[in-house]
Amino acid sequence: MTDVTSAKSARRPHHWRRDLIELAALFTAVAVADAIANLIGHQPDGPYLLIASALALTATAAFHTWWARRHSHAPPPDTDRVSAPDGSAVQRAAAAVSPASDTGSGETTLWRMRTTVRDVPGSLAALCIVLAQHRIDILTLQTHPLARGTVDEFLLRAPATLPAPQLTREISAAGGSSTWIERADAHDLVDAPTRVLGLATRTALDAAELPLALRQLLGRCTIHSLPAVSINGRATGESAPVEGVLEETAMRLRDPAGGVITVERPHLPFTPTEFARARALVELDARLGPRVPRSEHVLTLPEGNAITVRRADRTDLEAARAMHDRCSEQTLRLRYHGPVQDADRYLDHLLSPRFGRTLAVQTASGRLVALGHLLWDGDETEVALLVEDDWQRRGIGSELLARLVALAVEADCESVYAVTQASNTGMVATMRALSLPLDYQIEDGTLVITARLDATSVRSLPPYEQASH
Repeated sequence: MTDVTSAKSARRPHHWRRDLIELAALFTAVAVADAIANLIGHQPDGPYLLIASALALTATAAFHTWWARRHSHAPPPDTDRVSAPDGSAVQRAAAAVSPASDTGSGETTLWRMRTTVRDVPGSLAALCIVLAQHRIDILTLQTHPLARGTVDEFLLRAPATLPAPQLTREISAAGGSSTWIERADAHDLVDAPTRVLGLATRTALDAAELPLALRQLLGRCTIHSLPAVSINGRATGESAPVEGVLEETAMRLRDPAGGVITVERPHLPFTPTEFARARALVELDARLGPRVPRSEHVLTLPEGNAITVRRADRTDLEAARAMHDRCSEQTLRLRYHGPVQDADRYLDHLLSPRFGRTLAVQTASGRLVALGHLLWDGDETEVALLVEDDWQRRGIGSELLARLVALAVEADCESVYAVTQASNTGMVATMRALSLPLDYQIEDGTLVITARLDATSVRSLPPYEQASH
């Protein structure tokens, strides 16, 4: 007991009613004992019976004291050592690390670590002791139960001088197996329930957020949306049961829009807990149905015409087809890299929020004159633009591309790429106007321009994009 606690106890008020009850109980016990003693004492063998009762009480009290000490639930007296699950003794970190650890004075590194331990008492304690020995602070801890064993996931703050291979060896020696570790950042400091609720909110506001939410929920992974019907109108045969399928490093989830969402993470198997969280997000998306933020942003072109930039979806399909009819064959050929008559087939896929985000530009009369697409392509992200001929060279393409790049940066994309033809000087100039590092690849007349987005500063997003978060 500390001095503060003792001082508080000394100042506690005296309860006179409790004292009266204790005195009454004491007098009652004395009266009962006296009555029993008088009753037995007047018998012929009364004194012997009193002596035998006293000896029996003494023996019972002695046995009770011995039993309590032998089977005490208190911690063992030797608290300097704790046994690991495999029977080897591990030095307690408290004996080796002083309370005033110097990790705060030196440079530290954030790590995300996941390891599998046996589901026996002491397994987690052995890992924590090893981490404490190396002055590693446990910021968060999640447990993922398995059929055999448990996966423990840590967010650690470790000295910058401690290399990851050494940490992995120490964890393996303490009983961890299948250990995986990677660098973390400040975003990982958010606790799991808060992060999951935030992802659910984003998914509820915008159907296009589901692939991004799954990626942020599960970490580095590859996500593909496989439609049930191809662009040519043929059934693809892609399907999955309602409850989904989990296969170690891959999961298949039924897409509410039709088809299948596949998630792959070859470097780290999924746990049943992660699978349940991913399935819950997909079920939320299915219950809410199609939805896209409807906010708009009005811009004024240099010549004075007002245009509106907004999100688009499949409800804009007829307006998009009408814009195709007004575009020249050359414009459609530069955009779709194939037969012009097949251009309308791509629209249903491009306007689906499951495959990315689409921005539309419409005039004051409500006519659609431009589309910009940000398409999720596994680990990569594609940008594509189409501007009606009469509205080209007015800055609309540059405005759309800048907004698409801002969305890509917000989605933590490392790069975006555009596929066009080498003769499409307008698209090349628009990509160069981003003032980003560009990579060019040319093959058989097809030009792929990749813009790297790492360490990119982008302007604030307009209201219709902020509304999705």
